[in-house]
Amino acid sequence: MSTYLKAASLGSIPHGFSTAAELDVADILPGAPLVRLKQVHSSAVFAVTHADEALPEGDALVTDRPGLALGIVTADCAPVLLADPAAGVIGAAHAGWRGALGEVLENTVAAMVSLGAEPANIVAAIGPTIAQASYEVDEGFRNAFEEEDTRFFVSGRPGHCQFDLPAYVAHRLQAAGVGLVEDLGEDTYA
Repeated sequence: MSTYLKAASLGSIPHGFSTAAELDVADILPGAPLVRLKQVHSSAVFAVTHADEALPEGDALVTDRPGLALGIVTADCAPVLLADPAAGVIGAAHAGWRGALGEVLENTVAAMVSLGAEPANIVAAIGPTIAQASYEVDEGFRNAFEEEDTRFFVSGRPGHCQFDLPAYVAHRLQAAGVGLVEDLGEDTYA
């Protein structure tokens, strides 16, 4: 049996975030096939209807089919699990800074809506990701963002900033209309 974290906001929806070792899907949803894709730091999202379909490269999956386990892999990027319990639609997104900036989260919400979800009914949980205190970036990185995103950066050593990826991800989810966003507050670097 593997050790994993759960989000209170997702309640009884089968889910989990691993902390180091690979997560055993049988611990989450016994007998469920695991659906994953080749992640490439993009904004591409795919709706899954059955476990054995070939998926192109992308960074998020959604489904309205019971019995499928959606999986993503992250290191310091944000793993985001989403669900509209009333509609029976779930999603899993890999949201690093590039994907979040490129709208992978907004695209995931839109894909869930196309399957019958309502944005206000969607609950999202941000799993273990690199925290601001651990995420030093240079001014070139900062310049990739809009001026309105200044609040996600604090000054660091000369020529550098500290970026708040989980807060940025939460902001993008809220801007997409997600009803509830929970950040587990686990720093992958620390």
